[in-house]
Amino acid sequence: QVQLVESGGGLVQAGGSLRLSCAASGRTFSNYVMGWFRQAPGKEREFVAGISRIGINTYYADSVKGRFTISRDNAKNTVYLQMGSLKPEDTADYYCAARSGAVVTSSGYNYWGQGTQVTVSS
Repeated sequence: QVQLVESGGGLVQAGGSLRLSCAASGRTFSNYVMGWFRQAPGKEREFVAGISRIGINTYYADSVKGRFTISRDNAKNTVYLQMGSLKPEDTADYYCAARSGAVVTSSGYNYWGQGTQVTVSS
């Protein structure tokens, strides 16, 4: 089992930046591919970004490419999502997730955090 706790959400103006953090506990953090997802009101949850076990490979949804950066610090058991040039359409609950295996994908995540809310005002 991996326990995940997100933090860093909040209210920000359009064009601003925010950094989300996700602290993991339980199993060995570096054994897991990590991802960020989001779910806006009335919409389905969608993949945002993923990162490989040692952070070499990353994968982004087209909607955030060039604006968001995923990173991880295995010594701190933490994964981050640096969000820049934020838009009102980025407003959502953001979740981090973990999956076994080596491939960074947009699906197949086994463990989920409780989410942190991000609101971008226009």
